[in-house]
Amino acid sequence: MTLHDILQAKGTEIHSIGPDATLDEVISELVRYNIGSLIVCESAARGTDIRMIGIITERDVMRKQDACQSPLPQLRVADTMSDHLITAEPDDRIEHAMRLMTQHRIRHLPVLQQGQLCGVISIGDIVKAHHDQLEMENHFMTS
Repeated sequence: MTLHDILQAKGTEIHSIGPDATLDEVISELVRYNIGSLIVCESAARGTDIRMIGIITERDVMRKQDACQSPLPQLRVADTMSDHLITAEPDDRIEHAMRLMTQHRIRHLPVLQQGQLCGVISIGDIVKAHHDQLEMENHFMTS
């Protein structure tokens, strides 16, 4: 099973936020969409091109809040996000994604196709896909 298969099943909707947003806004977006991360994007100089510059997760927000003890509306995404991105490609196998996520201790993996963001895979997506795959294999073995 590949990451493309997972994205086909779950969809490719991507939730993003700008680097100048506050952590208060991050929390609102995470809660609104019931997700654990947002892709941080900025517009290129020409205005319409958007490029991924990082990712911000629930953990990032908690760590920043604990370290700074400042009100969330005073803290910015750009100062909190992870800009060292670990990414995968749609043709990568699920085992490769599991290895990356375990090795780097991350729960969200942006998926890039030819340098363009085409989706985000969470550890929950991986667990569900792996479970479904094992369940199908078990069904065929018992049939």
